[in-house]
Amino acid sequence: MRIGMVCYPTFGGSGVVATELGKALAANGHEVHFITYDQPVRLGSFRPNVFYHEVQISQYPLFDYPPYELVLASKMVEVVRQQNLDLLHVHYAIPHASSAYMAKRILAEEGRHLPVVTTLHGTDITLLGKDPGFEPVISFAINQSDAVTAVSTSLRSDTYKLFGINQDIEVVPNFICPDHFKELRGQERHDFAEDEEHLLCHISNFRPVKRVVDVIRTFALVAERLPAKLLMVGDGPDRSEAERVARECGIEGKVFFLGKLKNPLEALSISDLFLLPSESESFGLAALEAMACGVPVVATETGGLPEVIRHGVSGMLAPIGAVEKMAEHAEFLLAPQHHEKFKQQALKRAAAFDITRVLPEYLRIYNGVLAEQPAD
Repeated sequence: MRIGMVCYPTFGGSGVVATELGKALAANGHEVHFITYDQPVRLGSFRPNVFYHEVQISQYPLFDYPPYELVLASKMVEVVRQQNLDLLHVHYAIPHASSAYMAKRILAEEGRHLPVVTTLHGTDITLLGKDPGFEPVISFAINQSDAVTAVSTSLRSDTYKLFGINQDIEVVPNFICPDHFKELRGQERHDFAEDEEHLLCHISNFRPVKRVVDVIRTFALVAERLPAKLLMVGDGPDRSEAERVARECGIEGKVFFLGKLKNPLEALSISDLFLLPSESESFGLAALEAMACGVPVVATETGGLPEVIRHGVSGMLAPIGAVEKMAEHAEFLLAPQHHEKFKQQALKRAAAFDITRVLPEYLRIYNGVLAEQPAD
């Protein structure tokens, strides 16, 4: 197949999943064309069957804001025509699915049928879905897609609840590529923690929904009871407040704010425990990647996280904002009599999300939309 892959090229979960999916498809002999405004951060260097098409954003002085949705639709049309694409797989409803619908209608005027598969990742539903100004467009774009997937049962339920959807939404979970984790084993940790110290980790974009201050307060309680250090990977609007709270708690010397890392898995690979106290998580890819590194997780029981983390098996779950409970869970998981057992169980749970199990699901969906012919 010749597949157009449309995503945000950032460190976010949707961009990572779209990129890794495209690379896996290419490794299986399919031709994948990424269409976005910058090269996806996880795309890497040259590889067979992978192509990148940059969306050039216009800076015409008439527009206060560049009309990205329009230029993206035009680029989709151009790439479909020139590369003879079989379908588009767009990640996020806004603006990708709505742009894909526009491209599809333009190409239909030429007698070309272009199936569109839309994958919902979360923010397009859980945040934009609460803004009534976006509802008509998001509902329309989803309903006009030839197939729709969501990364968790929780996200599928939210989509039906928030939008007027008459499409079937199939759950296809996020995934991990095991080879990425085999290469990480044996990383050094002595730059951050002594042998007797536990090393905790958090990775996010430091937005309010991630509750990074709860990470700091949870760690402060853990550090009162156990020798420990904390790696804070990422950046965003709540970083300054998290740094202030670390100083307020007197633990600034035990917390390392590392900023954005090109490969955050390197931080996970040397960690003993992962903290994810989010207000909302449609799936929790960072938690899955932690488990794939053999790192147990303490997270909140929200959104899709209970579908990924099995409480009492691969990690522990707590109510949103329950800092004391999360600290108790952390202390339990770090105890010598529990930690190795939970590490092995985390690895076993992560194996259920191996890309070799998920890729056939997407191929089945692609073949399904290609087999359907539009009515005359």
